[in-house]
Amino acid sequence: MMNKKITLLFLLISLFFCFSSFKSVPQNEDSIVNNSFSVMQKHDYFYLEGLNQKFKGNYDAAHDLFAYSLMVREEPTALYELAMLEAEMGDMKGAVNKLEKVMAIDSTNYWYAQSLVALYQQLDRREEALSLTERMVEWFPTKVEVLFALLDLYGQTEDYGNMLQVLDRIEEKIGKSEQMSMEKFRLYLRFEEEGKALEEIKELVEEYPNDLRYYVLLGDVFMQLEKKEEAYQIYQDVLQEEPDNVMALLSMATYYEKMEDYEQYEKQLDNLLSNKKVLPEIKISILRMIISKGDTTESDSLNIANSFEKALSADENEEQVPLFYAQYLLSKKDNKAAKPLLEKVVDLNPVNKAARLMLLSIVAQENDFEGIIKVCEPGIIATPEAIEFYFYLAIAYNQVGRSEETIEISRKALEQVDESTPKEITSDFYAIMGDVYHQQSKTEESYAAYDSALVYNAENIGVLNNYAYFLSEENKNLDKAEEMSYKTIKAEPKNSTYLDTYAWILFQKGKYAEAKIYIDDALKNGGEESEVIVEHSGDIYYFNGEKEKALEFWIQAKELGGESELLNKKIKKRKYYAK
Repeated sequence: MMNKKITLLFLLISLFFCFSSFKSVPQNEDSIVNNSFSVMQKHDYFYLEGLNQKFKGNYDAAHDLFAYSLMVREEPTALYELAMLEAEMGDMKGAVNKLEKVMAIDSTNYWYAQSLVALYQQLDRREEALSLTERMVEWFPTKVEVLFALLDLYGQTEDYGNMLQVLDRIEEKIGKSEQMSMEKFRLYLRFEEEGKALEEIKELVEEYPNDLRYYVLLGDVFMQLEKKEEAYQIYQDVLQEEPDNVMALLSMATYYEKMEDYEQYEKQLDNLLSNKKVLPEIKISILRMIISKGDTTESDSLNIANSFEKALSADENEEQVPLFYAQYLLSKKDNKAAKPLLEKVVDLNPVNKAARLMLLSIVAQENDFEGIIKVCEPGIIATPEAIEFYFYLAIAYNQVGRSEETIEISRKALEQVDESTPKEITSDFYAIMGDVYHQQSKTEESYAAYDSALVYNAENIGVLNNYAYFLSEENKNLDKAEEMSYKTIKAEPKNSTYLDTYAWILFQKGKYAEAKIYIDDALKNGGEESEVIVEHSGDIYYFNGEKEKALEFWIQAKELGGESELLNKKIKKRKYYAK
């Protein structure tokens, strides 16, 4: 279809040229002007139609139209578009050649030059990129971004001397800044010019005398240069003016550590942790550092716990620190201590999905179904898109006997399902509904739900087993039941429940010898603890002619808790009876 469109385009263009040059007449000045105007019209027609096709994504057609516009009249705009199109289509060499030609025609266009620099960099032609950027600084003296680009290129080539010159030029245009001063500071240190490095930060302080951050920064520079007394005095001056200055407090902690005054160091960290003005991100960094220094002895654990308590007590309404503490405790497998912290976090911020999922994991491990309900009910209100909360809520409702609510929440969950939802999750919701409908003796609805579950996940083992077993209990669709059940034992050949289901289906189909093989496997794999599997064993053994052994199994099933009238009748009459 695309080739037909391009062929038609060629035909139209050819006709356009053909008719436009069909008649030749002597030209006077007016006709020359008119002809020049006509040429421009043709160029504009092809150029504008090329833009139109480009915006539609028809790159081949756009390419031809730009090329024809250049045949009519060579304009830098059309040549630029053709170059960019070739770059988009992967012809980088052709794109560079055309952009270089564009720049030869018009070097005053910033975007032409910037695009060519970008292509040079993509092709790792650094020298050409650098040379053109240096010229751009001259061509476009008001554009600071060109200086930043030049700074980056000098950095890539490790031309630190020129980097310093560019930084000076940037400062002339935008004034001093922490970023620029620190970059110059690092460069001076690289050249081992400590005096200039220090002077750079002092100039920053003089530029912003009311900003205490730069005083602290100057102190940090003194520390870096091993001038600890000068650093200490600056920190103390800042703290005298602003006792809760976080930067100064942090720097004082670093000072005490370097001075090996560990008592003061730890005291300084405690002050930071208990200071409400210190951002939680900083506190977490401090706590991480404390943990990294040792977490093996009882003394270490006590010290870490005390540090966390100081941070927690500083702000009762802050959520990041308690969440981090909970994560730490979970890593230590201390779920009991982590649980109230996570409850606090979700109370402070109900939409904190990560904290709620951690809390859900704890109550799920405890098999606390009421706890799961307590976590998930507000979870689906706060984050209705979080399918996990619906899933666990449906399971919990079912476990505590709230059948109608199980169905309702499963339906709500299915309303939230979209293309990003794993099909296995969707299948599991239908599976839950199928199980509940079966408990309610709504067989038709149950089987419909199971069918839907298998549409989304044909290998849903739980559904295949339950569906197959319920069909066998009704003694209907046994071929379908056998096919489904066989998939389960292929997937999990040592699962006693699945082996029992398959054996029972074979029994219902009258395949008693085969049924005995699989029921024996079920018993070998833990089935001897299940009253249902043991009773099925008796039934199958009975039809295999081992009636005394069958009676033993029935008695064993009763001892395991079997209390049905049918089981008692089998034992009393020493004979098999169907339901």
